[in-house]
Amino acid sequence: MIDQFNKQKTLFNTRTTYSYDFRIGQLKKLEDLLVKEKQVIIEALYQDLRKPEIESLISEWGFALEETRFAIKNLRKWMKPKKVKSTLSTFPSRAEIIPEPLGVALIIGPWNYPFQLTIAPLIGAIAAGNCAILKPSEMASKTSEITSKLISKYFDSSYIAVVEGGIEATTLLLQLPFDYMFFTGSTKVGKIIAQAAAKNLTPVTLELGGKSPAVVWKDAPIETTVRRLVWGKFFNAGQTCVAPDYVYVQQSIYQEFKKQICHEIRTQFGSSPEKSESLGRIIDRRNFDRLLSMIDTKKILVGGESIPEQRYISPTVLYDVTWSDTVMQEEIFGPILPILPFENMDEVYSEVGKRDKPLSAYLFSSDKRIQEEFKVQVSAGGMTVNDVLVHLTSPYLPFGGVGQSGNGRYHGHYSFKAFSHEKSVLIRSFWLDIRARYAPYTKEKVQFLLRILGLK
Repeated sequence: MIDQFNKQKTLFNTRTTYSYDFRIGQLKKLEDLLVKEKQVIIEALYQDLRKPEIESLISEWGFALEETRFAIKNLRKWMKPKKVKSTLSTFPSRAEIIPEPLGVALIIGPWNYPFQLTIAPLIGAIAAGNCAILKPSEMASKTSEITSKLISKYFDSSYIAVVEGGIEATTLLLQLPFDYMFFTGSTKVGKIIAQAAAKNLTPVTLELGGKSPAVVWKDAPIETTVRRLVWGKFFNAGQTCVAPDYVYVQQSIYQEFKKQICHEIRTQFGSSPEKSESLGRIIDRRNFDRLLSMIDTKKILVGGESIPEQRYISPTVLYDVTWSDTVMQEEIFGPILPILPFENMDEVYSEVGKRDKPLSAYLFSSDKRIQEEFKVQVSAGGMTVNDVLVHLTSPYLPFGGVGQSGNGRYHGHYSFKAFSHEKSVLIRSFWLDIRARYAPYTKEKVQFLLRILGLK
């Protein structure tokens, strides 16, 4: 691994990756990869997660393609130095901010969206002019294998390379003095990554998770609200970092909500969800067993069925849940949705505020006052009002966590900025040289300088 790292460091030091022509050429190579290898990517995702084709198309392959094309369209503008104002203390001068690449980046991907969440950061790394080593999750073994084959097919390994393997491979990579690290995964592992990065003072972006709340106020149209919640919660079998982890439902519509969510699950997945082609599977047996341990059979409203050999868990809703229940002690990351009744929004704000800040938060209400209040009262990495998940699809919005749900942000221009150093440059003229700033310092000089700087 050290040899691979050194190869990339050598290439980067030639400044080959700095030019617009090089960067745009590499982005177009990535676009070519995505267009030509679509079916191979989708098949690998199906083998790992039995991911429905439409889910792979929109959330993995299509997401990466859209981000790549967005970067191609905007790269020249992003690379352009930004002129800023000079101050009186530096007059006469001109000032600018120049985005420059950081160096060799390490990108560690997760297993739940194993292609998209490895490639999306890579788009930013390429656009910003870096070299990169990718470490896909070994848990999604087929996608890791395909990612490695495709990257080596389209890119020179001295520029972009893939390292496969488990914890040992990751541990060895973390010992190298990368110029930037980008990790997507659990908060527990994120802390390990942060500690490793600190040893070399390496800047790091951590895209983590948390218990993302959804709140349904009494004025929300129940059918539409439930339809969107069921879609977002059970997309990728609930293995989505921004999935609604639990739902607070206002007491006056609680009974109606329960009836509607049972109906909607049957509508989307049929009376025998295990036969549905629209529902994925749990990544491995360890996570399958972990999820089953969260289900209190006395509180099952719908679902609760499982098939161990298929790693299948039916879309499950638990009702009358409290914060003391097992399912509320950690991020669920699976097809289990607890619902909790509440009377007023202050109750919600109090309970959510006691917990770690989530990656996302969702509100369903047409009341503008409630919407504005929710935006202020709930701290989260991002949020959507009257839908779920979709805020992260916009390349114009930064995506990232806060507190325990992560730090740093990316997507669109923010990906370019994440992998860039904004270098400040001030260029002064020789034609004016105020001698009062030079020693020996006298009272008269000090008074003069304070006066012209407006500090008196």
